[in-house]
Amino acid sequence: MQLIIGNKNYSSWSLRGWLAVKASGLPFEEIVIPLRQDDTKARILAFSPSGKVPCLIEHGLAIWDSLAIAEYLAEVMPSLWPQDASARALARSVSAEMHSGFQSLRSQMPMNIRGRYPDHPVSPEVAQDIQRIEAIWNECRNHFSSGGRYLFGAYSIADMMFAPVCLRFETYGVKLTGLAGDYLQTMLAHPDLLEWIAAALAETDRIVDYEPKQP
Repeated sequence: MQLIIGNKNYSSWSLRGWLAVKASGLPFEEIVIPLRQDDTKARILAFSPSGKVPCLIEHGLAIWDSLAIAEYLAEVMPSLWPQDASARALARSVSAEMHSGFQSLRSQMPMNIRGRYPDHPVSPEVAQDIQRIEAIWNECRNHFSSGGRYLFGAYSIADMMFAPVCLRFETYGVKLTGLAGDYLQTMLAHPDLLEWIAAALAETDRIVDYEPKQP
């Protein structure tokens, strides 16, 4: 397998796909294409028909979009989703909400692992997104805490979908308490996420659009 991704410091969608491939345990080749370069689009289009990352290539088949990649891998390893049908349905629901929602948080707090912006302004729209995410985390942890420390007990695709949010909260100094706060720290200590963070810190490319200035 080949996984085409963007800069690890900035590419939140790449992170989601990468975490899914890592969790599958299957061997893969990682191809990093720096974003926002003159040739970025052309280089990605050589692999991905959408012209976006991540894109997984296996036996000539291209699977683009992080959630599609996760679902494809779950066909091989069903344990990537919760095994209980009700829990699995809820996990898919919160993953889909993360996949399609929270636009204010995405645009106003771009992922930047190397950055630290504790005084970054929080708009009412971003505050609402944070409140909703915190509610999801608390609800999941309340219901499934007996099975482990992740959203649905065991580590799953749902956690992978929220991983970039965890990194954003760290970058912008978003503080959570209670179960949601504990979950945030659990995610930030996950070995696969730590591996990604280390690689992001070693990158030198700088994308101005993802480098917000403190007020």
